[in-house]
Amino acid sequence: MEWIERFSTIAPDIGRIFQFISVGTAVPLAVAVIYREWDMILPMASVPVLLFLLGAFFSRIPRREREAPLSIALMSVALIWLVCALASALPFTLGLGVPYLDGVFEAMSGWTDTGLTMMRSVEDLPRTLLFWRSLMQWLGGIGIVAFTVAMASRTGLTQFRLYRSEGRSEALMPSVVATGLEMWKIYLVLTAASVGLILLSGVPLWDAANIALSAISTGGFSVHSEGIPFYNNPFLEVLIVPVMIAGALPFKLYYILYRRREVRFFTDQQARLLFMLVALGILVITWDLVTLSATGVVTALRQALFMSAAAVTSTGFQTAAPGEWASVTVLFLSMLIVIGGASGSTAGGIKLSRVVLGFQSLLWWFRRMFVSGKVIVPFRYEGRVIPKNIAELEVSRNMLIIMLYFLTIFIATVLVMHLQPTSFDSSTVIFEVVSAMCNNGMTAGFVSPDMDGPAKILFIAVMWIGRLEVIPVIMLFAGIFKGFE
Repeated sequence: MEWIERFSTIAPDIGRIFQFISVGTAVPLAVAVIYREWDMILPMASVPVLLFLLGAFFSRIPRREREAPLSIALMSVALIWLVCALASALPFTLGLGVPYLDGVFEAMSGWTDTGLTMMRSVEDLPRTLLFWRSLMQWLGGIGIVAFTVAMASRTGLTQFRLYRSEGRSEALMPSVVATGLEMWKIYLVLTAASVGLILLSGVPLWDAANIALSAISTGGFSVHSEGIPFYNNPFLEVLIVPVMIAGALPFKLYYILYRRREVRFFTDQQARLLFMLVALGILVITWDLVTLSATGVVTALRQALFMSAAAVTSTGFQTAAPGEWASVTVLFLSMLIVIGGASGSTAGGIKLSRVVLGFQSLLWWFRRMFVSGKVIVPFRYEGRVIPKNIAELEVSRNMLIIMLYFLTIFIATVLVMHLQPTSFDSSTVIFEVVSAMCNNGMTAGFVSPDMDGPAKILFIAVMWIGRLEVIPVIMLFAGIFKGFE
């Protein structure tokens, strides 16, 4: 069959990805040994064993000489993320006895850096699984394909297409493998620095390590059911804010910093917009909490700082319950979540680069409307003049992704309100869907283990679609229904 021949062009690369990721998923076994949680050895070992066997199977498929079409690369990336979530659910089911669907929800939330949870009491989880949740977010933050492409022995169009299909466009080096290596160096340094910074707050090393893994990956899982409020430590909250922001900034800024000794954190368009949105969030949320919710000024500032940073960076940590806020404040927070962090970061959302490009494209179109048709109006982006034909293509792609994000949020909201009748108002339901779609993880209480199965499946799909920026998942389902023609 034609689709089998096409798939064979990329199957060995998929097998290599599964085999490499299986090595990363074996790390929690060391935690099980350190804390003598012997009953978690087999459940936890099921993940690396299954992924390695899948990788071995795909690697044995004979490779066709031609390069993989872009459509197959898109489908493959969507499939890789889904398989990783399905496999990573096994420790929760085999080790705790939770329903497999809840385990898949937890795993998908972990890999996509969302932070929504199906665990009723996090404190009751073995340390092996607590670390497993944090590790999934940390690995998912850099990206499954980005995680493995740096270890690959070869480079080429196939790996480049897999890398781009995961929603990544940064090119720090000419080779995609070299880019992956540079990203990993940056990521490891940022993680180590984050652990050290959070330790200054006085929390134990175990807590600091897990918080750092979740914060730098803009995830949001915690080792306590109460989350960050468990510590009742304002200094800790202040220290987490720069870690979340560091994860949401473009990694190219760190590369430029240590390669060229240039500081561009306040000249880069995405970075400037990120800081502006955090400042705007602090002002608006503080005002709303003081005037609409009768919150004290100091408490309002404390919550506004943390929640604004967590929203814009798409980190699921929260120090307040949005369900107790005024609806207008929840909708404003939803807007920050939708925008998300920078391209080339660990953050979710539609990305700051698309907001910048969308705004500049609108200005470009309006300027062209007020001049003669013979006048050439240049399109400038990041200080460069972009040719008209390329500019129109990129603007169209940009607007397509933005439209697909909002269309998915609208459809998912309508569906979930039919699948899960609730006493929550519509603004809260919209907030939860936005949080899942943009891989944020903040919740007002709607998402819980008590949800019906169809609603859980819907949220799993929304987290998956949002992390891969819609197109790869659409291509996968299109291929399934059309027979990969």
